[in-house]
Amino acid sequence: MHFNTLKSVRQQMYDSFERSAGALFNLCDARLRESQAQSLAELSLSPCFARQWPSVYEALQDGQINEEALRAVWADALLSPGEGVIWLGIDSSSIERPEAECSADRGMIYVPNLPHAAKPVSVGWQYSTLMLLPEQPGSGVGILDQRRIPTDSTAIAVGIAQLQAVMPSVKRRAILLADRWYATAIFARACREVGVSGLLRLKRNRRLYRAAPARLPGQRGAPRKHGDLWQGSRPETLGEADAVWEGSDEHGKPVLVSCWEHLHFRDAPEVEVSVIRVQREGARGNKRDPRESWFVWVGDEAISLEEIAPLYQRRYSQEHGYRFLKQDLLWTRAHLRTPAQFDRWSWLVACACNQLLLLKQQGLALRRPWESKLRPLTPRQVRRVTPGILAQLGTPAPAPKPRGKAPGWPKDKPRAKATRFAVVRKPQPEPKTRRKPA
Repeated sequence: MHFNTLKSVRQQMYDSFERSAGALFNLCDARLRESQAQSLAELSLSPCFARQWPSVYEALQDGQINEEALRAVWADALLSPGEGVIWLGIDSSSIERPEAECSADRGMIYVPNLPHAAKPVSVGWQYSTLMLLPEQPGSGVGILDQRRIPTDSTAIAVGIAQLQAVMPSVKRRAILLADRWYATAIFARACREVGVSGLLRLKRNRRLYRAAPARLPGQRGAPRKHGDLWQGSRPETLGEADAVWEGSDEHGKPVLVSCWEHLHFRDAPEVEVSVIRVQREGARGNKRDPRESWFVWVGDEAISLEEIAPLYQRRYSQEHGYRFLKQDLLWTRAHLRTPAQFDRWSWLVACACNQLLLLKQQGLALRRPWESKLRPLTPRQVRRVTPGILAQLGTPAPAPKPRGKAPGWPKDKPRAKATRFAVVRKPQPEPKTRRKPA
């Protein structure tokens, strides 16, 4: 990656903006350059934004982005062909909009880290993000796809659509890391269909089944689809592990990793998975650092049991990436009315994040005198050199054309209040009833 390549990527990014391209591109550069701005209006004061402040909101309101073309641009730029393994992470994040009554399709969302006296529930939108995770833990992630989760859909359904859109552009072996909410039959089947291996966190009480026994000669009736039950919360169903590894962690404490192979989910008997249990005596035993962790491996190639715990730690880079998007790139600070406007803003934030990753690959950064050179570069350090880099690269956006004074609101046209939308509340699922034996 060098300046000419980065300049070509920026040109392709500009070409994917189909309407209000100049204002959208200038807004992305302003977000990339101005680290002190705290609102959209302040971004209009940046030297990169050659327009007046109303053009910021007009670009987000009337602009159009070819998301498929933009997704292909970043897939080609970030997922270069090679022999190594790339690590992907998928998760969802909440955008709080509790008082935006004029915003459509708001639902109930989970909000962590609230005071103990309040319920961890709010109102807003949810976004699913497919990230390229770095080799070393940190916030230097790449955004391959970012989509809003409609209230009539689920995070798993949107995540599957993202994998189907991005994976055809991946020319290397990819391993997907995800939280326990994605350890379902439909998601495991989707990983197998798109050709990506997955290391997913697993709930301890998740039910899986062994392979169905062979049909006996002369046996009547339909053949069995499932074998014996396997459930982590019921030790009597586990049986003997197929593989075991004993070792120690970085603190010298014992670690025991057990693996059960040839299992499957009830709704996907054709997808064979392996369940892995990691037991660490040196853990603190709380929610963040449990002594016992369960994982499910989806993939044709075997994975080393010794590498399970260190490899899954890469997933926490996604949490750091979300923090950088929200705190530094002001992803959640833009108060836009419609979901379409926030979708455009989300893509502009993703473009700024990806450009920082490309600059980081060139080693371009500015460290403070007290910052250690032994630690890997952070996006904040890379962002300090962006004013000079953008001045050298230039912008493919043309200069704005002068225009006259706007005519204003027509005198005879009545003003109407904006439409109010109710919060979408999903119905509670009906409890499952067990069938009584005859």
